[in-house]
Amino acid sequence: MSLREKEILLKDSLVNLDEESFMKYLEELISSGEDPWKIILGPMSEAMEEIGKLFEEGEYFIAEMLKAASIFKKALDKLGIGAEGGGNLGTVVIGTVKGDVHDIGKSLVATMLKASGFKVIDLGVDVDADTFIRAVKEHRADILAMSSLLTTTRDYMSVVIRRLEEEGLRERVKVLIGGLSTSPEFAKSIGADGWAKNAIEAVEVAKSLLRNARA
Repeated sequence: MSLREKEILLKDSLVNLDEESFMKYLEELISSGEDPWKIILGPMSEAMEEIGKLFEEGEYFIAEMLKAASIFKKALDKLGIGAEGGGNLGTVVIGTVKGDVHDIGKSLVATMLKASGFKVIDLGVDVDADTFIRAVKEHRADILAMSSLLTTTRDYMSVVIRRLEEEGLRERVKVLIGGLSTSPEFAKSIGADGWAKNAIEAVEVAKSLLRNARA
């Protein structure tokens, strides 16, 4: 069986929430010497995107999303991509906005930021404006990163940005957004400083925002 065939089986087993088969194919890919990030950003991310669409279409529900998140996190541990760590490039507070329980895309961005030298405060999912503001103040965040997969929840990002302004924090905190329901145009319309389409791009945008702020 080729590596590509194993990647397809890995993706399909995650979409189907078949943890036993998923871990089996993951072990085979690891044994084949496949790069962990290629596995994560390839078949695993493709699977989670498909699962997100199934949720939005009403085929999957919160229980399925939580199961997928559990499998994904076990895979990260297996691949040695832990949630611990963080460096001194800057501090990022990150979360999925109120009303949205999608965890995986946000968690992958958080993991990539940590691996790239940022200190990351992950607030989880369904995060309201008060929680974002408290974390920004407590941790003296350089960047506030927000995610939304659903079109019904993305407008809450503008609520959080307004709260930053009301609290006098907007000038010192850069706002980075992402998620399937967002776009560069949407980011501009709500006054965000940056937008990223995936975890790799999020790291580059975060670095660029801080470079420009400190120039």
